[in-house]
Amino acid sequence: MDDAVRRREKGTPPRPQVVEERPAISRQRVMDHGEVFTPPGLVNDMLDLVAGECERVDSRFLEPACGHGNFLVEVLRRRLALVDLRHKTRTQWEPNALLGLACLYGIELLHDNVSDCRNRLHNLFAEHYTARYGKLAKPACIAAAGCIVRTNILQGDALKMTTVGDKVYPAQPLVFTEWSPLPGGKFKCRLYEYHDLSQPPPSDLTGLFVAASARLTDEDGKPVYIPRHVADRRPVHYLKLAELERVR
Repeated sequence: MDDAVRRREKGTPPRPQVVEERPAISRQRVMDHGEVFTPPGLVNDMLDLVAGECERVDSRFLEPACGHGNFLVEVLRRRLALVDLRHKTRTQWEPNALLGLACLYGIELLHDNVSDCRNRLHNLFAEHYTARYGKLAKPACIAAAGCIVRTNILQGDALKMTTVGDKVYPAQPLVFTEWSPLPGGKFKCRLYEYHDLSQPPPSDLTGLFVAASARLTDEDGKPVYIPRHVADRRPVHYLKLAELERVR
């Protein structure tokens, strides 16, 4: 039994067709930045190892050296195919597809790769959406997808956990947005600094000035660390997400 038949019987989307993408741009860029793009065939083989997470639209993926997006694009392609199977009406499809996109994050050092990755994710979403719904497709939904990719795909140094600074604009902490769906088609946005998300919990959680949330324990009595968010955004309907960019 081949892979396509097995996936149909399980009700999961077929494995996407492999389309070859461009290799590393130049030898000099490989020497300067270690830039080597993972071939799409290998990308799919690796994603098959975590296929269940790829097909959960609310499972978050962070690619800390995302290049021009080979991994993130394929995860999104699989999620859109799954949303197609599970949600037939446009008003159900739109927020679930946007959630699948909103749970994909990337960090990339080079500006042109950041632009490529954002454009590929946005174009894939827009083309899939318009092919499915035609004249019923709403420009506001496509604009919301653009807002999400510009927010989630960041130019920065994943090792330093900062933006790429220069003499005029010093490096700042990388800030990621958590997109949480709410009833009524709304999303709540909460912002976190990357270093707070990636660091281990403090070794001493008993001090007087340790936040009460940091003293929580799990069912085994082990301390649970809750990262501190740096900002909240008001809940907003998914068709108005693009408005968030105007108030930052």
